[in-house]
Amino acid sequence: MASPRKDFCTLCKEDKVTSSAVTWCTECEVFLCVECEKHHKRSRSSKDHNTISAENYHELPSFIKATSNLCKVHDKKFELYCSVHACACCVHCTTDEHQSCQTMKPLSDILKEIKSSAAVTLLTKDLKDLIDNFNEILGYLRNRISTNAKQKTKAIHDIRSMRLSIDDYLNQQEQKLLKDLEIEHSKLRSEIDKLLHEVDGRAKHIRILQNEFSNMTKYATELQTYIGLKEIEKVTSKEANYMEDLKRGPDLNERTLLVTTSPALAPILHDIKSFGEITINTRPCNVQVNAGRKDQAQYLVPSSMLDQVKPSFINTLKVPGGKQMRFVDCCILPDNNCLVLDAIRKSLLMFRNDGTFISSILTFKEDPDTVCFVKNGTVSVSFYRSCAVALVDIVQSKVIRHFKFSHPCYGVSSDGQVMVIAKPTTQNVIVINLQDDSKEKLRGINLHNISLFMGNIYGTNAWNNTVSCYKLSGEMLWTFKHVDIVTPVGIALDQNGFIYVACRGSNNIVVVSPDGKSCRTILNQDNGINTPQSVAIDVKSGIMLVISLTNGVDPLLLKL
Repeated sequence: MASPRKDFCTLCKEDKVTSSAVTWCTECEVFLCVECEKHHKRSRSSKDHNTISAENYHELPSFIKATSNLCKVHDKKFELYCSVHACACCVHCTTDEHQSCQTMKPLSDILKEIKSSAAVTLLTKDLKDLIDNFNEILGYLRNRISTNAKQKTKAIHDIRSMRLSIDDYLNQQEQKLLKDLEIEHSKLRSEIDKLLHEVDGRAKHIRILQNEFSNMTKYATELQTYIGLKEIEKVTSKEANYMEDLKRGPDLNERTLLVTTSPALAPILHDIKSFGEITINTRPCNVQVNAGRKDQAQYLVPSSMLDQVKPSFINTLKVPGGKQMRFVDCCILPDNNCLVLDAIRKSLLMFRNDGTFISSILTFKEDPDTVCFVKNGTVSVSFYRSCAVALVDIVQSKVIRHFKFSHPCYGVSSDGQVMVIAKPTTQNVIVINLQDDSKEKLRGINLHNISLFMGNIYGTNAWNNTVSCYKLSGEMLWTFKHVDIVTPVGIALDQNGFIYVACRGSNNIVVVSPDGKSCRTILNQDNGINTPQSVAIDVKSGIMLVISLTNGVDPLLLKL
């Protein structure tokens, strides 16, 4: 049995005295004995410091204990936070690596809500979901081993039953087939055992991380919790991606061990050259796993930072002279060029990010309603009246895929893997897998415009004046309503997970916090906003495009 860990007071050790430590000061980052703790609490400079027991300190994850309140480069206390590099900084850091960063904020503003933020709750659930998913797959793999063994037994029985109906001439063919069967089964078992071992190892790692996470939230400092959340997020995001790749890949496909005896056995024994054939019948597995979030970093941003969202005007899109147009929706491409839908000419237009017109990409037969970027020069356009959605190749200026539905389609969004379509008349959202065109209907989701971001569905309801967030599985996370939000239509998100809503009825652009609990008007009529119809944001550059429905008002380009 291992002897219990013994810690000595840091201050006493400096005086070459070994006194047993009882507490750990999270601010001074030292162990304290009983006597030193008394002086520590009486001292004016340290009486407000947080302390935890030495036992609780050792329950923290090792990477948390390795963190410090001091900058490793300058040996100064962290006081600032750089949102550009997403890291804590000391005062001297601002003149070195972060001299050009314009978004330095007090670190206390970032940390004061960290333990009560949505990140803790969501990450707790993500860890539980990962464990549940691993347990589900482990059970499935073990069941497949048992099923394949039964299939092997049945195959042997069928082979030997056929064997008994013929003479000794077939002994050689029988043995060959049994050998083939054993080889294929061994390969099958070996592949599953290997995958089982890999999945089991990852599940054990997550269980350990889950326990360490619980201890971290109990005993770690706010800074340690912040750093710990980012570290654990990396692991959970990686494991969620692994889970998604495992589900999409071929490794979980059911491979059934079968034997097919030759139909020529009975009538023409002398012509038989093979006793049968071993095949593996593969089909997709039926394991259902909860899709984990790939990235939770936006939930680390406190809602109080809403006050720092202040868009600045850049330019307007220059509408080609002499042409009357009515813009209804827009999106920003990865190269920062802008696409706009013109309802009058039923056209998809492209503009540069300096506002100059490039060209008309395509003219449609139906009235287009919404547009979103998909991937690799492809965008999606919805058509409400014709109940359809089209995938458009903007390089070749042609429709490459067409999806037809029985009810009207409105808002559309995509992450390149799936496409989500809002169908407000039926209160459903359709999720289309762009790899195989398979469809899933999420019932009871009443949205008009829609945005898919970090694995969640965000949307507006113009009838109920609400903004809502759902999981990709259809589970509602939150719904938000506010007096500043009237007839919300367009919706977009920035890199921090803030939700930007174009409110046609209240003539403003409102930004909603990632947890759906607060909002603030950032643009209104004083900024040239007139019955806004659509808003689009490029996550990397922070460029925002706002479209007003009223004729004669050019789309506005802004910088967040």
